[in-house]
Amino acid sequence: MATEEQIRESLDEVLVPGAMRSLVKLNLVRDIVLSDEKATVTLASAALNPQTQDWLKAKVAEVITGLDGIKEAEINFVEASTKELNDIRNVVAIMSGKGGVGKSLMTSLTALSLARRGYEVGILDADITGPSIPRMFGIVGRPAGSETGIMPALSKVGIEIMSINLLLPHEDDAVIWRGPLIGKVITQFWEDVLWGKLDYLLVDLPPGTADAPLTVMQTLPLSGIIITFTPQELAAMVVRKAVQMAQKMNIPIKGVVENMSYFILPDSGKRIELFGSSKAQKMAIDAGAPLLGQFPVDPEIAKLCDDGNIERYDSEELNSFADAFLKAM
Repeated sequence: MATEEQIRESLDEVLVPGAMRSLVKLNLVRDIVLSDEKATVTLASAALNPQTQDWLKAKVAEVITGLDGIKEAEINFVEASTKELNDIRNVVAIMSGKGGVGKSLMTSLTALSLARRGYEVGILDADITGPSIPRMFGIVGRPAGSETGIMPALSKVGIEIMSINLLLPHEDDAVIWRGPLIGKVITQFWEDVLWGKLDYLLVDLPPGTADAPLTVMQTLPLSGIIITFTPQELAAMVVRKAVQMAQKMNIPIKGVVENMSYFILPDSGKRIELFGSSKAQKMAIDAGAPLLGQFPVDPEIAKLCDDGNIERYDSEELNSFADAFLKAM
Protein backbone atom coordinates (compact mmCIF):
# COMPACT_ATOMS: atom_id res chain seq x y z
CA MET A 1 0.00 0.00 0.00
CA ALA A 2 1.17 3.52 -0.77
CA THR A 3 2.80 5.40 2.10
CA GLU A 4 2.10 8.93 3.30
CA GLU A 5 5.37 10.06 1.70
CA GLN A 6 4.32 8.57 -1.65
CA ILE A 7 0.98 10.38 -1.43
CA ARG A 8 2.75 13.64 -0.65
CA GLU A 9 5.04 13.09 -3.64
CA SER A 10 2.03 12.55 -5.88
CA LEU A 11 0.42 15.76 -4.58
CA ASP A 12 3.61 17.62 -5.46
CA GLU A 13 2.64 16.97 -9.09
CA VAL A 14 -0.81 18.55 -8.74
CA LEU A 15 -0.58 22.18 -9.88
CA VAL A 16 -3.06 24.67 -8.42
CA PRO A 17 -4.96 26.51 -11.19
CA GLY A 18 -4.10 30.19 -11.30
CA ALA A 19 -0.87 29.69 -9.37
CA MET A 20 0.75 26.84 -11.34
CA ARG A 21 2.66 25.70 -8.27
CA SER A 22 1.96 22.42 -6.59
CA LEU A 23 -0.18 21.82 -3.53
CA VAL A 24 2.95 20.88 -1.61
CA LYS A 25 5.01 23.91 -2.66
CA LEU A 26 2.11 26.20 -1.76
CA ASN A 27 1.99 24.41 1.62
CA LEU A 28 -1.72 23.65 1.22
CA VAL A 29 -1.46 20.02 2.33
CA ARG A 30 -2.45 20.03 6.00
CA ASP A 31 -2.88 16.35 6.84
CA ILE A 32 -2.78 12.86 5.34
CA VAL A 33 -4.38 9.90 7.13
CA LEU A 34 -4.25 6.30 5.89
CA SER A 35 -6.76 3.69 7.08
CA ASP A 36 -7.10 0.28 5.43
CA GLU A 37 -7.50 1.08 1.73
CA LYS A 38 -8.65 4.68 2.27
CA ALA A 39 -6.68 7.93 2.25
CA THR A 40 -8.06 11.09 3.82
CA VAL A 41 -6.34 14.28 2.69
CA THR A 42 -6.98 17.65 4.30
CA LEU A 43 -6.14 20.78 2.29
CA ALA A 44 -6.17 24.45 3.29
CA SER A 45 -8.66 26.57 1.39
CA ALA A 46 -6.70 29.84 1.59
CA ALA A 47 -6.78 31.85 -1.67
CA LEU A 48 -8.80 29.12 -3.38
CA ASN A 49 -12.17 30.06 -4.88
CA PRO A 50 -15.01 27.46 -4.86
CA GLN A 51 -14.38 26.41 -8.47
CA THR A 52 -10.70 25.76 -7.77
CA GLN A 53 -11.57 23.80 -4.63
CA ASP A 54 -13.96 21.58 -6.59
CA TRP A 55 -11.35 20.97 -9.29
CA LEU A 56 -8.67 20.13 -6.73
CA LYS A 57 -11.00 17.80 -4.86
CA ALA A 58 -11.64 15.77 -8.00
CA LYS A 59 -8.03 15.88 -9.19
CA VAL A 60 -6.51 14.86 -5.85
CA ALA A 61 -8.97 11.98 -5.51
CA GLU A 62 -8.08 10.82 -9.03
CA VAL A 63 -4.34 10.97 -8.33
CA ILE A 64 -4.52 9.21 -4.96
CA THR A 65 -6.80 6.36 -6.04
CA GLY A 66 -4.31 5.59 -8.76
CA LEU A 67 -1.68 4.70 -6.15
CA ASP A 68 -0.96 1.17 -4.97
CA GLY A 69 -3.51 -0.21 -2.50
CA ILE A 70 -5.68 2.92 -2.23
CA LYS A 71 -9.24 2.36 -3.42
CA GLU A 72 -10.99 5.28 -1.74
CA ALA A 73 -10.03 8.93 -1.22
CA GLU A 74 -11.69 11.56 0.93
CA ILE A 75 -10.67 15.17 0.34
CA ASN A 76 -11.52 17.84 2.90
CA PHE A 77 -10.81 21.58 3.10
CA VAL A 78 -10.11 23.56 6.25
CA GLU A 79 -9.77 27.29 6.74
CA ALA A 80 -6.28 28.69 7.24
CA SER A 81 -4.80 32.14 6.76
CA THR A 82 -2.18 32.72 4.11
CA LYS A 83 0.12 34.09 6.80
CA GLU A 84 0.17 30.82 8.73
CA LEU A 85 0.67 28.79 5.55
CA ASN A 86 3.64 30.78 4.29
CA ASP A 87 6.95 29.11 5.07
CA ILE A 88 9.79 31.40 3.95
CA ARG A 89 13.35 30.67 4.98
CA ASN A 90 15.01 33.95 3.98
CA VAL A 91 13.56 37.43 3.39
CA VAL A 92 16.08 39.76 1.74
CA ALA A 93 15.45 43.41 0.86
CA ILE A 94 17.21 45.09 -2.07
CA MET A 95 17.82 48.70 -1.01
CA SER A 96 19.58 51.81 -2.19
CA GLY A 97 18.03 55.04 -0.98
CA LYS A 98 18.76 56.49 -4.43
CA GLY A 99 16.46 56.14 -7.41
CA GLY A 100 17.61 54.91 -10.80
CA VAL A 101 20.55 52.81 -9.62
CA GLY A 102 19.03 49.46 -10.58
CA LYS A 103 17.33 48.04 -7.48
CA SER A 104 14.57 46.37 -9.50
CA LEU A 105 17.14 45.02 -11.94
CA MET A 106 19.28 43.58 -9.15
CA THR A 107 16.19 42.12 -7.47
CA SER A 108 15.24 40.42 -10.74
CA LEU A 109 18.74 39.17 -11.49
CA THR A 110 19.16 37.85 -7.95
CA ALA A 111 15.87 35.96 -8.21
CA LEU A 112 16.83 34.61 -11.62
CA SER A 113 20.25 33.39 -10.49
CA LEU A 114 18.75 31.66 -7.45
CA ALA A 115 15.95 30.03 -9.46
CA ARG A 116 18.49 28.65 -11.93
CA ARG A 117 20.25 26.97 -9.02
CA GLY A 118 17.11 25.19 -7.94
CA TYR A 119 15.90 27.47 -5.16
CA GLU A 120 12.23 28.39 -4.70
CA VAL A 121 12.13 32.18 -5.05
CA GLY A 122 9.58 34.98 -4.85
CA ILE A 123 9.66 38.75 -5.40
CA LEU A 124 7.59 41.19 -3.35
CA ASP A 125 7.54 44.47 -5.26
CA ALA A 126 7.40 47.07 -2.49
CA ASP A 127 7.88 49.96 -4.92
CA ILE A 128 4.17 50.75 -4.90
CA THR A 129 4.31 54.04 -6.81
CA GLY A 130 6.97 53.01 -9.33
CA PRO A 131 6.62 49.26 -9.95
CA SER A 132 8.56 47.73 -12.83
CA ILE A 133 9.06 44.06 -11.92
CA PRO A 134 6.08 42.62 -13.89
CA ARG A 135 7.13 44.39 -17.10
CA MET A 136 10.68 43.05 -16.81
CA PHE A 137 9.36 39.49 -16.53
CA GLY A 138 6.70 39.96 -19.21
CA ILE A 139 3.84 39.24 -16.81
CA VAL A 140 0.40 40.65 -17.62
CA GLY A 141 -3.07 40.00 -16.24
CA ARG A 142 -4.49 39.90 -12.76
CA PRO A 143 -3.43 37.28 -10.19
CA ALA A 144 -5.87 34.58 -9.09
CA GLY A 145 -7.26 34.25 -5.58
CA SER A 146 -10.32 34.61 -3.41
CA GLU A 147 -11.58 36.58 -0.42
CA THR A 148 -9.15 34.61 1.74
CA GLY A 149 -5.96 35.46 -0.15
CA ILE A 150 -4.12 36.24 -3.37
CA MET A 151 -2.02 33.95 -5.54
CA PRO A 152 1.23 35.52 -6.78
CA ALA A 153 1.92 35.46 -10.50
CA LEU A 154 4.49 32.97 -11.76
CA SER A 155 7.29 33.84 -14.16
CA LYS A 156 8.50 31.60 -16.97
CA VAL A 157 11.19 29.97 -14.84
CA GLY A 158 8.94 29.68 -11.77
CA ILE A 159 9.61 32.86 -9.77
CA GLU A 160 6.59 34.02 -7.73
CA ILE A 161 5.85 37.73 -8.18
CA MET A 162 3.47 40.13 -6.45
CA SER A 163 3.27 43.76 -7.53
CA ILE A 164 0.68 46.52 -7.43
CA ASN A 165 0.90 46.68 -11.24
CA LEU A 166 -0.74 43.25 -11.40
CA LEU A 167 -3.81 44.71 -9.68
CA LEU A 168 -4.18 47.91 -11.73
CA PRO A 169 -6.50 48.17 -14.76
CA HIS A 170 -3.54 49.41 -16.84
CA GLU A 171 0.17 49.07 -16.04
CA ASP A 172 0.80 52.79 -16.57
CA ASP A 173 -1.96 53.93 -14.19
CA ALA A 174 -0.56 56.22 -11.50
CA VAL A 175 -0.73 55.19 -7.84
CA ILE A 176 -1.26 58.46 -5.97
CA TRP A 177 -1.32 57.41 -2.33
CA ARG A 178 -0.02 58.74 0.95
CA GLY A 179 2.51 56.86 3.04
CA PRO A 180 0.14 55.04 5.44
CA LEU A 181 -1.81 53.47 2.57
CA ILE A 182 1.41 52.42 0.83
CA GLY A 183 2.57 50.81 4.05
CA LYS A 184 -0.72 48.96 4.40
CA VAL A 185 -0.45 47.52 0.89
CA ILE A 186 3.10 46.31 1.55
CA THR A 187 1.89 44.61 4.72
CA GLN A 188 -0.95 42.97 2.77
CA PHE A 189 1.51 41.72 0.15
CA TRP A 190 3.36 40.03 3.00
CA GLU A 191 0.39 38.67 4.96
CA ASP A 192 -2.40 38.14 2.40
CA VAL A 193 -0.45 36.61 -0.49
CA LEU A 194 -0.07 32.83 -0.57
CA TRP A 195 3.69 32.54 -1.05
CA GLY A 196 3.80 28.96 0.24
CA LYS A 197 7.22 27.39 0.73
CA LEU A 198 10.10 29.58 -0.44
CA ASP A 199 13.84 29.51 0.07
CA TYR A 200 14.11 33.24 -0.66
CA LEU A 201 11.64 36.11 -0.82
CA LEU A 202 13.30 39.19 -2.31
CA VAL A 203 11.79 42.60 -1.53
CA ASP A 204 12.33 45.36 -4.09
CA LEU A 205 12.35 48.60 -2.07
CA PRO A 206 11.60 52.06 -3.49
CA PRO A 207 14.11 54.94 -3.16
CA GLY A 208 14.43 56.83 0.09
CA THR A 209 14.41 56.03 3.79
CA ALA A 210 10.80 56.89 4.58
CA ASP A 211 7.49 55.03 4.87
CA ALA A 212 7.94 52.05 2.55
CA PRO A 213 11.42 50.95 3.66
CA LEU A 214 10.45 51.60 7.28
CA THR A 215 7.34 49.42 6.91
CA VAL A 216 9.41 46.59 5.44
CA MET A 217 12.06 46.78 8.15
CA GLN A 218 9.52 46.89 10.98
CA THR A 219 7.00 44.37 9.61
CA LEU A 220 8.91 41.71 7.68
CA PRO A 221 11.37 39.31 9.36
CA LEU A 222 14.30 40.40 7.23
CA SER A 223 17.29 38.07 7.04
CA GLY A 224 19.32 40.91 5.61
CA ILE A 225 19.69 43.71 3.09
CA ILE A 226 21.60 44.00 -0.18
CA ILE A 227 22.75 47.55 -0.97
CA THR A 228 22.76 48.57 -4.66
CA PHE A 229 24.55 51.68 -5.91
CA THR A 230 26.26 53.29 -8.91
CA PRO A 231 29.74 54.87 -9.08
CA GLN A 232 28.71 58.56 -9.04
CA GLU A 233 29.71 60.23 -5.78
CA LEU A 234 26.32 61.96 -5.60
CA ALA A 235 24.56 58.57 -5.78
CA ALA A 236 26.97 57.03 -3.28
CA MET A 237 26.31 59.86 -0.83
CA VAL A 238 22.56 59.19 -0.88
CA VAL A 239 23.06 55.42 -0.70
CA ARG A 240 25.09 55.83 2.48
CA LYS A 241 21.92 57.21 4.07
CA ALA A 242 20.25 53.86 3.36
CA VAL A 243 23.24 52.10 4.89
CA GLN A 244 22.84 54.18 8.04
CA MET A 245 19.12 53.42 8.17
CA ALA A 246 19.73 49.68 8.00
CA GLN A 247 22.38 49.93 10.70
CA LYS A 248 20.13 51.98 13.00
CA MET A 249 17.30 49.47 12.48
CA ASN A 250 19.72 46.62 13.31
CA ILE A 251 19.12 44.89 9.98
CA PRO A 252 22.26 43.07 8.79
CA ILE A 253 23.70 44.24 5.48
CA LYS A 254 24.68 41.05 3.67
CA GLY A 255 26.52 42.70 0.82
CA VAL A 256 26.82 45.56 -1.65
CA VAL A 257 26.52 45.56 -5.44
CA GLU A 258 27.81 48.20 -7.83
CA ASN A 259 25.65 48.59 -10.93
CA MET A 260 26.65 50.46 -14.12
CA SER A 261 30.20 50.06 -12.92
CA TYR A 262 31.78 50.18 -16.38
CA PHE A 263 31.14 49.78 -20.10
CA ILE A 264 32.95 47.47 -22.49
CA LEU A 265 33.47 48.89 -25.98
CA PRO A 266 32.17 46.19 -28.35
CA ASP A 267 34.87 46.68 -31.00
CA SER A 268 37.99 46.93 -28.89
CA GLY A 269 36.91 45.36 -25.61
CA LYS A 270 38.27 48.40 -23.79
CA ARG A 271 36.75 49.02 -20.37
CA ILE A 272 35.48 52.55 -19.73
CA GLU A 273 34.15 53.90 -16.42
CA LEU A 274 31.29 56.02 -17.74
CA PHE A 275 30.18 57.33 -14.35
CA GLY A 276 33.57 57.81 -12.73
CA SER A 277 35.89 55.56 -10.82
CA SER A 278 34.43 52.67 -8.87
CA LYS A 279 33.18 53.27 -5.34
CA ALA A 280 32.75 49.55 -4.69
CA GLN A 281 35.47 48.96 -2.11
CA LYS A 282 34.69 52.17 -0.22
CA MET A 283 30.99 51.33 -0.10
CA ALA A 284 31.77 47.83 1.16
CA ILE A 285 33.85 49.33 3.96
CA ASP A 286 31.15 51.89 4.85
CA ALA A 287 28.51 49.15 4.92
CA GLY A 288 30.71 46.68 6.77
CA ALA A 289 29.71 44.06 4.23
CA PRO A 290 31.33 42.16 1.35
CA LEU A 291 31.29 43.36 -2.26
CA LEU A 292 29.07 40.83 -4.04
CA GLY A 293 29.62 42.04 -7.58
CA GLN A 294 30.04 44.77 -10.15
CA PHE A 295 27.71 44.87 -13.14
CA PRO A 296 28.47 46.71 -16.38
CA VAL A 297 26.31 49.02 -18.44
CA ASP A 298 24.91 46.40 -20.80
CA PRO A 299 22.53 47.32 -23.65
CA GLU A 300 21.41 43.70 -23.79
CA ILE A 301 19.95 43.95 -20.28
CA ALA A 302 18.01 47.09 -21.20
CA LYS A 303 16.50 45.42 -24.25
CA LEU A 304 15.59 42.23 -22.39
CA CYS A 305 13.89 44.25 -19.63
CA ASP A 306 11.93 46.32 -22.14
CA ASP A 307 10.83 43.15 -23.95
CA GLY A 308 9.84 41.34 -20.74
CA ASN A 309 12.58 38.77 -21.21
CA ILE A 310 14.93 39.42 -18.29
CA GLU A 311 15.00 35.66 -17.65
CA ARG A 312 17.01 35.16 -20.84
CA TYR A 313 19.97 37.12 -19.47
CA ASP A 314 23.15 35.38 -18.51
CA SER A 315 26.71 36.52 -17.89
CA GLU A 316 29.86 35.71 -15.94
CA GLU A 317 29.12 38.65 -13.65
CA LEU A 318 25.72 37.18 -12.78
CA ASN A 319 27.14 33.75 -12.01
CA SER A 320 29.89 35.22 -9.83
CA PHE A 321 27.35 37.37 -8.03
CA ALA A 322 25.17 34.33 -7.29
CA ASP A 323 28.14 32.53 -5.72
CA ALA A 324 28.97 35.55 -3.56
CA PHE A 325 25.33 36.08 -2.56
CA LEU A 326 24.85 32.50 -1.38
CA LYS A 327 28.14 32.64 0.52
CA ALA A 328 27.08 35.86 2.25
CA MET A 329 23.72 34.42 3.27
